[in-house]
Formats: sequence, C-alpha cells, structure tokens
Amino acid sequence: MRSIYEQALGDKFKLLHPRIQERFGFSSKDRCASIGRGVMNKIWRGKFFTLPFLYIGSWRRIMFPDSGTAVPFTIRNYAYSDPFGRETVTWIRNFETTHPRRFDAYMIYSEKRGCIVDYLGTHEHLAVDIDLSVDTRGGLRLRSGPQRFYEGFISFNFPMIFSGVADVCEWYEDSDQKFRIEVNVHNEVWGPLFGYSGSFDVESIKFDGQIPKELVPVRYEQRE
Repeated sequence: MRSIYEQALGDKFKLLHPRIQERFGFSSKDRCASIGRGVMNKIWRGKFFTLPFLYIGSWRRIMFPDSGTAVPFTIRNYAYSDPFGRETVTWIRNFETTHPRRFDAYMIYSEKRGCIVDYLGTHEHLAVDIDLSVDTRGGLRLRSGPQRFYEGFISFNFPMIFSGVADVCEWYEDSDQKFRIEVNVHNEVWGPLFGYSGSFDVESIKFDGQIPKELVPVRYEQRE
C-alpha cells in the first residue's frame, strides 16, 4: 500500500530527498510510526490583535498564543486506519513552552477531492485541503487551501477572514543530518498569525496498529 503522500504526489514523490521519502513513505500496513524530537529555534506570533485567533485556536489544539526560543518539541506521525477505513496519518506536535502546548491534526488522502485533507483539532471540526509539492531542497511543502467546518448537522465553508493559510516546509540537511521544519501561518486581512522553525531527529518505531489512546481524537469526522 502506498502512503497518502505518495498517492498525492504521484511520480513527484521520487524527487524528495531519500530521508524525506523514508519519513513519509510508510502506510498503515507497515505498522510503524515516525517520532521526531528536537528544538524549535523560534516560535513567534503576530501583532496583539491576532491574539483572539490564537487563544480560540488553543481551545481545540489548532493554534496557540505562546512564543519563545530554544523550545523542545516532539512530533508523532502514526499511519493507521481510522474507523471509516481511511488511511490516516497523525501529526501530533507537543511544544514545551511555559504553558505546554499541543497541535492535533489527522491527514487522509481524498480521492474525491484529489488531495490531502487535514482534519484539525481535538474534534476534527476543520477539514482543510492541502496542496503538496517538492521544493528545491528535496523537501516536502504543504500549503493549506479551502476549509470546511463540520459539527453534527452543521456544515459550511469556513470564512478565511477568521482563519489562516498555513505554509509548511520540511526538509533534510545533509550537512548536520537533521530534519528541518518551518511553518508560517497568515491571514490575508490580519497579516502574520504565528509560526515556528527548528530542527529534529527522527526515530522509526513499530506498533500494533492501534495508535496510543492519548492521540485518538475526541471524535472522527467522515465528511471530507
């Protein structure tokens, strides 16, 4: 079985750096996870008027208002099959800021939409289309697109004035044999919201196909 990133990129997946291919080339059939541990050199936030966005996002582990330097962090990517039988990869990020913070995201490949769909937060309320590409370093670039809000019978296209566009780049540096990540989130009206950049090492581990209980979302969303 091909990973969701191979499905989304097709032949372009082979243009990724070998270590990036290794990091994003496994599926639930492999019963393995990629665990990254490292340091965020910088976590930043936008101007004071962006704080309401960030505080609201922190309620459901989507964004947060903290900033800092040399912040330890972990990222846990487990490939598994969700309750609807969809190939899923977790992106659970923990930041050891003054008030420890966590981001929750669950990615699938949607044949219907022809792209990765990223379910954000503890309740998967936001479903976000993700455009994948390969940058000049052989890194994986993820850029967020249209967003949809789902809760019970409620369903609507989420207005971007109240959200942000995320630009994520992850690549591998041969010089120091480190994975690097850079994230920038901005709003077209309010400007930069928050972001971070840092480096980390990766360990591949085996598991039984059931992700750890603390990584399971409060609820799963079937609508894409």
